[in-house]
Amino acid sequence: MGYTVNGRELATDEQGFLLEADFGDEVVHVIAAAENVELTDDHWKVIRRMRDEYREHGHTPNFRNLLKCLEEVLPGCDSRSLYALFPIGPAKQAAKIAGLPQPLGKGGY
Repeated sequence: MGYTVNGRELATDEQGFLLEADFGDEVVHVIAAAENVELTDDHWKVIRRMRDEYREHGHTPNFRNLLKCLEEVLPGCDSRSLYALFPIGPAKQAAKIAGLPQPLGKGGY
């Protein structure tokens, strides 16, 4: 499985995660469509935060740490609201849609 974005074929693993991070906004639209996720402003807040964490630390946060780091950009965010945005699992599905490689361990570190 791969994604075609602006004529470029992006390599993925067997679960559809990009092998190399892509920070372009167009990739988000392509992967979100493949995941049947209709993007809202709240989705973008999570995606931007995931990308920032990946750039800073080289990996994405696990679910608990994701909730903590979203406090500033998405006040009142809780597990229920994150699952409403990313129903397959917020830590992993948000990373996938953000154009990041598959999180390590159980949803990242």
